[in-house]
Amino acid sequence: MKIIALESSAITASVAVTEDDRLLAQSFQNSGLTHSATLMPMAADLLKNTGLTLDEMDVVAVAAGPGSFTGVRIGVAAAKGLAWPGDKPCAPCSTLESMAWQCAHVEGEICAAMDARRNQVYCARFWAKDGALIRLTPDRALGLDQLSEEVRASGKPQTLVGDGARLVQRALEERGLPCALMPPHLLYQTAWGVARCALRMAKAGELVSAAAMAPSYHRLSQAERERLEKLGETRAEGQDIVNKD
Repeated sequence: MKIIALESSAITASVAVTEDDRLLAQSFQNSGLTHSATLMPMAADLLKNTGLTLDEMDVVAVAAGPGSFTGVRIGVAAAKGLAWPGDKPCAPCSTLESMAWQCAHVEGEICAAMDARRNQVYCARFWAKDGALIRLTPDRALGLDQLSEEVRASGKPQTLVGDGARLVQRALEERGLPCALMPPHLLYQTAWGVARCALRMAKAGELVSAAAMAPSYHRLSQAERERLEKLGETRAEGQDIVNKD
């Protein structure tokens, strides 16, 4: 099974082409350039350099969230654009599970984390054994205090991966909880991890059509939160006026 996978959920961007569980090629950028300007050219160049075509791909995979609202939206839109002409099945992969697949060779508990701001991280925990993953928690946005207490209850050292890993490391070490960061080349999100997650989804019958694929943000955007907060304030002011009348 040949998979083309896209990752643009945070500051880095990458594209990978795999065959079953073998990485054929990967392009990775941490340049800070806009994903909308880099992702599709990276995909075209990667296919050209491997001597493969889009028609030969069996699955189009993408990190569908959580992550940056703009980055996830760009990635999903690009994946739809690749999949639609040939009606390719798609794998809308959990960004957090994809990161965990990068370190599935490390036995024990893995905590995948992304900075969600407001003293929170998007996170999920997994158990890695014999190169496979067992999910321990759903993807969610969690406060660092709450995550630390969850890790304390598990009683097991954590392998940390993702752009929020250092935030979690500081929180756990302040509480005397054992943890270790993945090395730099495996710390950030990669399309290789997305492809591994997609292979698992394909085997489990979890692929979808391009039309059905959608981002999974796990939290309202800042603009939506501010709009709702403003709406709540306006309603409160209106109610106060009614009460005074």
